[in-house]
Order: sequence, then structure tokens, then C-alpha cells
Amino acid sequence: MGKEKDDLKNYKEKRNTKKSGEPEAKKSKSDKNRFSFQKHDAQNLHYDFRLECDGVLKSWAIPKGPSTDTSEKRLAIRTEDHPVDYIHFEGKIPEGEYGAGPVLLWDKGTYKNITEKDDEIKDLKKAIEDGHFMVDLDGEKIKGGYAFTRTDKDEGQWLMVKMDDDKADARRNPTSTEPESVKSGKKIEDIDD
Repeated sequence: MGKEKDDLKNYKEKRNTKKSGEPEAKKSKSDKNRFSFQKHDAQNLHYDFRLECDGVLKSWAIPKGPSTDTSEKRLAIRTEDHPVDYIHFEGKIPEGEYGAGPVLLWDKGTYKNITEKDDEIKDLKKAIEDGHFMVDLDGEKIKGGYAFTRTDKDEGQWLMVKMDDDKADARRNPTSTEPESVKSGKKIEDIDD
């Protein structure tokens, strides 16, 4: 993605929100420490992780979705910032529009920044820019600590790893066993226009 951007320019350039039905590109003054995972069946099925920070949603596409197993490293591809209003978006982006396909709100909740440096909590925006941060998620499906680490110089490739805490569970596979939306109760194939 190149250098971190705090604005929604890339989001706005890629979309016609009047046609797609997605929220308009506007920065918010609110920082409520919310997150969501959206299951998105575009060209390839993946999960979009959205993290509210500095008036926007910092975003990553995670092809296999989150894992609760500490031994699994999940690829997370940094995407453009999204407007905060996108955090609860669910619907079908029409053919011909960027990201065409159904989007399901798979999980939502709040997070706590647990990124430390010199025994103090590091600013989350700065930690993301520096390429490593940790958050404690409190969602309906996903809970506990997760570490994100950038693995390449152009800032696009990251790894998402479940931290070893009391929420870690190698036997659990929530992306398979809990496919329904936390908003509508629908499955991805039931999301329509």
C-alpha cells in the first residue's frame, strides 16, 4: 500500500458509493476502539478486519480469516482505510463496482491496544505505521490478544497471530463452525441486494 495514509482518498477513488451502497468517505471524530470482521465474497472469499483508529477504520484483508490457534500465522494484506461508518456494513456490492459481491458482518466488538514499548502503551497509529501492534479483542466470536506484524517493505503483507492467553483454543475453528452474521443471522449466500 505504500506509506500509511490517514485519509480516505484511496477509498474514495476506488468507489462510487451511490452505486455500491457503501458508506461515503468521511473521517469521524470518534474513537470508540471498535473492530469488526466482515466476510467478503468478492473475487476470492476473505475476511476484512477493520480497526477503529484516528477517525478511520484501519483495514486488512485476511484470506483465511482469524484463527484461535496460536500456532497458525494468518496472512493479512493491508488495504485502504475505510470510513468509520463501514464498521457495521452488510450488503451486496453490485457487479461492476470495486469489491463486487456480498459482505457479511461476521463479528464485531471492542478492542484494547496492548502494544508496549519501554513499559508504556505505544500509540496505536504509530505502532501500525511502524509495522507491529497488538490488540486484545472482545468480540462476539473472536476474543483475546492478537499480534500483527508487517513482513515486507512495501507495507502490504502482514501476519496476524493469536497470542497465547486464556482465549486461545487450537480445537476451535469459528470461520467454519460460526458462519452467520452477527447483525442479521444470515449466511454469506443469503446476502442480497
